[in-house]
Amino acid sequence: MDDGFESLPDDIEALKAALVVARAEAAAARARQSDDQALIAHLKLQIEKLNRDRYGSRSERTARLLDQLELTLEELEASATADELAAELAAAKAAKTTVASFTRKRPSRQPFPAHLPRERMIVPGPTNRQSLRHAG
Repeated sequence: MDDGFESLPDDIEALKAALVVARAEAAAARARQSDDQALIAHLKLQIEKLNRDRYGSRSERTARLLDQLELTLEELEASATADELAAELAAAKAAKTTVASFTRKRPSRQPFPAHLPRERMIVPGPTNRQSLRHAG
């Protein structure tokens, strides 16, 4: 945990630049994932169309094309899963970084200056029950 924190620059501008780069990388990863999902949906639709055609007129070309599309779909789904796992690992790694919390220093009270006059007053407390009821 300390290695990640110590490797960060102390300069605020450098930290901002690193944050911009990290956000850009995350946006690119989301875009790739979105592209993969769109292509997967397109291929699933195309496979369903070809399956419908398969039962009508049987041709070897359609069967080969269907097999090839299914193979491509499996590869894309595996790739999308790997990208999601990599993103989760990156998020988990970023979540493990801890930042020390800020604690405010309490003001320390200074003793009264010696030149101020001091006078001690003793106030007597209540002596009977009647006085106790009125005091509280």
